[in-house]
Amino acid sequence: MQPSSLSGLPAGVGEALESEGVAELYPPQAAAVEAGVVDGESLVAAVPTASGKTLIAELAMLSAIERGGKALYIVPLRALASEKKTEFERWEDHGVTVGVSTGNYESDGEWLATRDVIVATSEKVDSLIRNGAPWIDDLTCVVSDEVHLVDDPNRGPTLEVTLAKLRKVNPGLQTVALSATVGNADVIADWLDAGLVESDWRPIDLRMGVHFGNAVDFADGSKREVPVERGEDQTARLVADALDTEEDGQGGSSLVFVNSRRNAESSARKLTDVTGSRLTDDERDRLRDLAEEIRGVSDTDTSEDLADAVAQGSAFHHAGLASEHRSLVEDAFRDRLIKCISATPTLAAGVNTPARRVIVRDWRRYDGEFGGMKPLDVLEVHQMCGRAGRPGLDPYGEAVLLANDADTKEELFERYLWADPEPVRSKLAAEPALRTHVLATVASGFASTRDGLLSFLDNTLYATQTDDEGRLGAVTDTVLDYLAVNGFIDRDRDGGTESLTATGIGHTVSRLYLDPMSAAEMIDGLRSVGDAGTGGVAGAGGDDGEFVMTADGDGDADEPGFGTYTRAGEDGDESETADAAGDSA
Repeated sequence: MQPSSLSGLPAGVGEALESEGVAELYPPQAAAVEAGVVDGESLVAAVPTASGKTLIAELAMLSAIERGGKALYIVPLRALASEKKTEFERWEDHGVTVGVSTGNYESDGEWLATRDVIVATSEKVDSLIRNGAPWIDDLTCVVSDEVHLVDDPNRGPTLEVTLAKLRKVNPGLQTVALSATVGNADVIADWLDAGLVESDWRPIDLRMGVHFGNAVDFADGSKREVPVERGEDQTARLVADALDTEEDGQGGSSLVFVNSRRNAESSARKLTDVTGSRLTDDERDRLRDLAEEIRGVSDTDTSEDLADAVAQGSAFHHAGLASEHRSLVEDAFRDRLIKCISATPTLAAGVNTPARRVIVRDWRRYDGEFGGMKPLDVLEVHQMCGRAGRPGLDPYGEAVLLANDADTKEELFERYLWADPEPVRSKLAAEPALRTHVLATVASGFASTRDGLLSFLDNTLYATQTDDEGRLGAVTDTVLDYLAVNGFIDRDRDGGTESLTATGIGHTVSRLYLDPMSAAEMIDGLRSVGDAGTGGVAGAGGDDGEFVMTADGDGDADEPGFGTYTRAGEDGDESETADAAGDSA
């Protein structure tokens, strides 16, 4: 299927894709078109990394814009938001405008109303909804990249509730969810009332194996000799082997996945011995210039350490880097100037940095609840492995896990190479997550009664997956009790219907994206300080020790009790102040 044969896209888009080298759609892309993705049909695309998921999203968004609509692209990482914005900006020649929003959770992003495509993280979209962004009502297409992250216990509930809210606001919304290959993509499709395109097709061959001793044993039964001398580092030897194996006159780059920022920086530093000795004079000159550019980004130890590594053809990548640092490293790696990146798993979450060889050095990560080093999920390891192989640049991709003994080698084969990814499970019913999202749902007007709240929550993945119909109601009631006791909501049980209303402080906590439990602790702390005087936190009065609002701190007229407080009788310039809530909030 040729791009130029597609209908429903802005004029010239199909021809532009062909000029970029997309002569034929990949099989998963063609299947998405046949499933109606350019006709406004909702779709879940569960296909491997580097198999063309982004183009499926672009076809959906561009066709929606051609029909007069507006599109939202939800990403899991800020770094990915910047990359996608840059990628989508090439459509500006066809009259498509692009905006990105990832910061300030207190903003309604009104300026985004003028953009055709908006790129944002799920947390930012959630905050935009809480703050009443008017353009949310105009959306006709939403794309959720890496939708399998609804399984993440920390960020998953936000993505899940955000998609439920968007679909409630816009009943005819086209929802396109891009996922890695997971064990229950059909359940995600059922939740989103979407068609399903599921495929294990990849544009180039991927071989996954385990290195132990002097060789890599691959899951397909093949073997590659990579001897490691006594005292030699296993990772360094594999990186060197990739660089020394030329295909079409080019050595292979490597991605090394480790389990912490510190380990990423340490690994990159150690691997300079491997990469630095294999640079040409021209590459040394270009890397020297790049290193100086990196030093110019910020005057920090991290910037200096990164520049030192980059000058030798190695780099590290983690969420603690400045966005400009990340962009410089990613671009140089794609240009094959940087030969190896040592990274935390953030780089596996969609950022386009494939390598010929992926080395999963650390397959365990510290987990406080687990009580120690916990093995990574199959899905996460497969996501890392999927970064191996660059279409158009490498004839194949190799993903290698490391074992120090025969038992570990066998365990890695059974745990990861021969295993299917885990099914995605909603984490919304965990009380901390539900506490935050129930308050936001009431405060933003999505539900004004208990029945309405339960009806809204019935549109979540959790409701789709649970077999216990009473559990959602029970845990919701527990959360409502907590929010009411702490003054975040009012409950009126008069008549046959229980109404729910967010209080002034409840609105503020939701709008500022605070966890209600954290907010309650802060308020209790402020009241304790007030009680140490004579009158608690107050909005009026004047007895010594009592907190009173300063003249210039009368706060928001719509939320009485909020502002800047000081002890009565103290000099304002020297007084201890606090942003606090009075009992009237």
